[in-house]
Amino acid sequence: MATEPAVIAPDGHKHADQPPPFRATRPLALPYYVYAVLSNALFQRGVFVVYLIDQGFSAGEIALLQTLLYLVSAVAEIPTGFLADRMGRRASIVFGQSLIALCLIGEVTLSGYPWFVAIFILYGIGMAFVSGAETALLYDLLRRRGMEVHYVKVKSRYTTLGSLTMALAIAVGGSLQKISWELVYLGAAGALALSAALLTARVPELRGQDVADLDEPADSGGSGADDGPRLGKTAVLKSLTPRLASLVLASGLMHATMTPYFIFVQEALDHQGVATSLVSAVMSAAFLIGGFAPLLAHRANHRVGVRTLVPLTLAVLVAALGLSGMQQAWVTIVVFLLAVGAPAITAVVVDDVFNQGIPSRYRSSLLSIITFVESLLIAGGYLLLGWLIDTFGSGPGFAWYAAVPAIAAVLAIPSMIKGRWAKAA
Repeated sequence: MATEPAVIAPDGHKHADQPPPFRATRPLALPYYVYAVLSNALFQRGVFVVYLIDQGFSAGEIALLQTLLYLVSAVAEIPTGFLADRMGRRASIVFGQSLIALCLIGEVTLSGYPWFVAIFILYGIGMAFVSGAETALLYDLLRRRGMEVHYVKVKSRYTTLGSLTMALAIAVGGSLQKISWELVYLGAAGALALSAALLTARVPELRGQDVADLDEPADSGGSGADDGPRLGKTAVLKSLTPRLASLVLASGLMHATMTPYFIFVQEALDHQGVATSLVSAVMSAAFLIGGFAPLLAHRANHRVGVRTLVPLTLAVLVAALGLSGMQQAWVTIVVFLLAVGAPAITAVVVDDVFNQGIPSRYRSSLLSIITFVESLLIAGGYLLLGWLIDTFGSGPGFAWYAAVPAIAAVLAIPSMIKGRWAKAA
């Protein structure tokens, strides 16, 4: 569990103190906000399927590439998380974004399905190096300054800037594509390279051992300077409690519900006779809602709390999928737009709970294990919802898929009970 707010004194020891005001986070948070903009300027995101079709790939081949991307990312999560805690979290992010940038360049300079299989494998590895390390670096930079109480506010702004940039980049990417595909992909690669350069220049490096003195004495496992690196997988897994594991599963299934729903609702609306222009407008509105919704996370956390937000969000998803099964276009649009904001709010609050319950010295490692579970569940969600739609049609398929958030609500019950999120390793 996180200790009370503390700051690092000149002598290197931490001492309890009142947390600084939120404005004190600006020097630390501003580079992260700029990074959020640059790292989400992915102009190819809204048209990459069109590009792959232009390369001569079938829908099945494209689906296999996407499944491979998520599976590789999931498998790579755990080792890359441990590397981030040892090598450095900033170094992990920089390496991952640089690898993704090279993959984007490869997509417009290489041709043939075998090359793209290799590219998507490397892309998944790059994603794994970035995920977990971003959150771990930000949270512990705030924590070592006694400002972790402001994490939800900072992360919500970071998430909103990233989502809005992504929405804008998708719109710009469609215009750039009219000029050339190279401009779309090389522009995105350039933005990622700039994001890596910004982190290197403006954000301090942190390793697990650098912040181990912020952990509770029981979590440190000793007082030696080298204790942190010896805390491997066993120590990380020992810190898990059934309550935290329950929240991990519930959160993963929440993402495994919303992510495929977000993609397949396009097919459902098209099947229900909605014009392509309106489908595009609905998706744009969804991105905007998902972008601004995290700004409500701080208020929702204080007024409602995670113990209510999680089951409430899962109930919203059950209702949205069930109503989408009615195959009425206006109903599908309304419930989809109403549902898309709830997981965005809850995800930020759950992320804060994870960080509070994870010892600093292996924060990246445990966050990567959590992301590993989420990635596997999302990959499985794509396959399951796709099969349901192919078998029963989009309406009944959505209705049957409502069982997933319903199951998540049951699995979330232990996380609603008071207790420790993590225990001493």
